[in-house]
Amino acid sequence: MEAGVKLGMRSIPIATACTIYHKFFRETNLDAYDPYLIAMSSIYLASKMEEQHPYFNPSGEPLELDSRFWELRDSIVQCELLMLRVLRFQVSFQHPHKYLLHYLVSLKNWLNCHSWQRTPVAVTAGALLRDSYHRGLCLRFQAQHIAMAVLYLALQVYGVEVPAEVETEKPWWQVFSDDLTKPVTDNIVSDLIQIYAMDTEIP
Repeated sequence: MEAGVKLGMRSIPIATACTIYHKFFRETNLDAYDPYLIAMSSIYLASKMEEQHPYFNPSGEPLELDSRFWELRDSIVQCELLMLRVLRFQVSFQHPHKYLLHYLVSLKNWLNCHSWQRTPVAVTAGALLRDSYHRGLCLRFQAQHIAMAVLYLALQVYGVEVPAEVETEKPWWQVFSDDLTKPVTDNIVSDLIQIYAMDTEIP
């Protein structure tokens, strides 16, 4: 995640790289492979899939074409081939980002404009979605459910209420996703909170 941000990659390529990384280690043993090499290869593969090719320090001096360079290059290329075989070449994913954008646009027109302008719901929901890739929620839940859960949590954080929620026959979030249930939403929110709790426990 951090490497992708430093390379100036967009949200979708970073999400693809994180999904590839988590999916690879779901299929294999974490102790059997170097996680840093897998991470580099995930970024390399994701940049191809999403057609965004990052530049490594473009303002710096070109790397010397020595033995170390070729060893690193060959390691990444061979690791990419291994990952493709392990993942059975299934490296195209449906990310929650487009769903979140749709939900935000719809909800903005639904909410009181003053409430929307006062609170950074959209920014917070985007940050929560980005952080969700630290634990691989993308492999356990549907994309539209993750998008709705991060939006739900963002609204809860700022105490923003959806108009006429009490009077409606079903929760507002089921208007966007019929098959989403409260237990699934709670599970996603719980996993998100654990990410931040884990971060505070790291020495």
